[in-house]
Amino acid sequence: MKKLLSPWMALVTLVLLVIIRMADPSFVESVRLRYFDQLITSKGATTSEQVAVVNIDDAYIRQKGQFPFPRGQYAQLVADLYSHGAGLVVLNIYMPESDRFGQDAQLEKLMKQAPVILPQTATNDNIKNKYPPFTPGVSVIGGSAETTGIRYNAIEPNIKLFNDSAAGIGVVNTLPEIDGVTRRVPMVVNAGGQLFPSISLETLRVISGDPSFQVKVTDGGIEAVRIPKFGKITTDEIGRIWIDSNKQPAVYSASNLPKDFGGRIVIVGLTAKGLTNPVATASGSSYPHYIQAAVLDTVTSGSVISRPEWSLLAELVFMIVTVILSIYLTRFTHGYIFAIGLSALAYFGGFQLFTGYGYLLDAVFPILTIILCSFHGYIVKFLVELRAKLQIKKQFGGYVSPIIVNQLAEDPEGAAERLKGEKRDLSIVMTDLRGFTTLGESFGADVQGLTAVMNRYMDALSKPVLKNGGCIIKFIGDASLHVHNAPVDDEDHPVTAVRTALEMIQAIEEFNKVLQAEGRPPVGMGAGVNTGPTLIGNIGANDRYGYDVLGDSVSTAARLEGQTKGYGVLLVIGPDTAERVKHVYNVTQLDCIAVKGKTIGLHIYAIAKSNHMHEEFLSDYYKGDWENAKKHCKTLITKDSELKHYYELMLERLNKGKPSDWDGVYHATSK
Repeated sequence: MKKLLSPWMALVTLVLLVIIRMADPSFVESVRLRYFDQLITSKGATTSEQVAVVNIDDAYIRQKGQFPFPRGQYAQLVADLYSHGAGLVVLNIYMPESDRFGQDAQLEKLMKQAPVILPQTATNDNIKNKYPPFTPGVSVIGGSAETTGIRYNAIEPNIKLFNDSAAGIGVVNTLPEIDGVTRRVPMVVNAGGQLFPSISLETLRVISGDPSFQVKVTDGGIEAVRIPKFGKITTDEIGRIWIDSNKQPAVYSASNLPKDFGGRIVIVGLTAKGLTNPVATASGSSYPHYIQAAVLDTVTSGSVISRPEWSLLAELVFMIVTVILSIYLTRFTHGYIFAIGLSALAYFGGFQLFTGYGYLLDAVFPILTIILCSFHGYIVKFLVELRAKLQIKKQFGGYVSPIIVNQLAEDPEGAAERLKGEKRDLSIVMTDLRGFTTLGESFGADVQGLTAVMNRYMDALSKPVLKNGGCIIKFIGDASLHVHNAPVDDEDHPVTAVRTALEMIQAIEEFNKVLQAEGRPPVGMGAGVNTGPTLIGNIGANDRYGYDVLGDSVSTAARLEGQTKGYGVLLVIGPDTAERVKHVYNVTQLDCIAVKGKTIGLHIYAIAKSNHMHEEFLSDYYKGDWENAKKHCKTLITKDSELKHYYELMLERLNKGKPSDWDGVYHATSK
């Protein structure tokens, strides 16, 4: 049970989450991809200076007539684009069949005069082409083309006339993610064991004037593609690159061309209603030729977005290290702040890695892991603390006030340490009932009635103790023992102890009023207060123990209480207590006494006003001039009503005569 209630059990949660991440189920992948969408689109859209799209839209169809157009119309559109400053035209219209209007030759003638890039598609159908599809030269470095990239059965080309006359033809197949969103596009595909470039890669090849492209392959798959005169394009293992969907091409209608395209690459595509369907992208729905434009602009602008091979390892290491750290920090009261900080580090760290280097690292799953493992750790900590608090409430519930119990419960570890036992400077208050015999006789055989009254008496005693933050150690018959400065700290515990003792005396006076109204004899109470180092904690046998105190300070407090009768006062305090309360209470020395069981004299005090004559009385008393002491005592009896009974008792002692071995210390013969 103890092991299950360890915060380190959160490591089990960590292991489970690591396993889930390694398995990468669809919902985890979907969340990660959505996070990548947020990163990619966070930079905001910018208009491309290098790529433009021209749409065959509703306005153009209204202007030119019913779709599809004769291919002579496409030839005219391409010619118009070049006349308006297009640098290269990509005619994103797939033409696998001959023109029903018989105008293929017009488009062929135009393509021989000006470079045009056409699309072709890869398919998994089992087809046999009458002629080979357009294939630029390709060089595979480090591996074999036959097992590389996304694999299809064949290529469905355009008609042979265009297949032979186009400046370049590229594959337009995309590969949506698991959630149907197109975020990455393949730069090459494998059809029948041969590599074919995407329309974007083919466009770059034509622009650079290179006759071929290169593909670098490692044991893990494709690493990069390259146009010799253009540069290396890093891909994932199946040849895809991430689309920077913030790159927005300049958009024009074919019915309203600009004066000058400024040498941009111009992609012609269909947007008229019913001709093509938009596809889902990170920034929303988009037409296929817009995606091609974004890919071209991503590559030509040098905006490289990648998810490095080491990404997963880095994410797992970060998860493990931060979770272990966050579990360790649960030991602190506000350790959750560190977990929040680590989560923020993951989030903003991922953001900085993307904006600074274009790296896509997942922050969502590490944050989820930190939160869940920290939550696990804090739940366990909560249960441990709750268990400790319940134990503390059970342990202290009968000793101290509910307020103090709650204070102790707020620091269960500290309370547990104190329960083990410690030596502390305490103020001990011992009380004893006076007049129990007379009270008991008034009840006769009614034991239950006497018990009920005694319970009320103890309740009256307890209220001042609990109100002043004292800790009731025990009731011993009709006596009580409580302490101050444990289990909670009280810097001014001697003052608190004396105040509590005085309030207990007052509480018994109020209790007597009720008791007498019931026809019962009144009772009295004597109290002794002593301050000193004391052992306090759980004391007893292994199977039976209690929160208790041990030490000379405790026995002295009991002896002081026992002297209240002999000195005619209700409260006697020890010297250390007197010294530390004299700034609050009037303290009067009563005697120097060696209580029973002691040989060394102890000055004892009462809470009462002193005067010069009292000090003269004590001086004569201590030095053995008892005759003079008697005179002072007789005078004080008539003048001092507060300590009158004390002086009467002292006069009785003086009248008995001074002991022959008098040394200024009175040796008590009773407790």
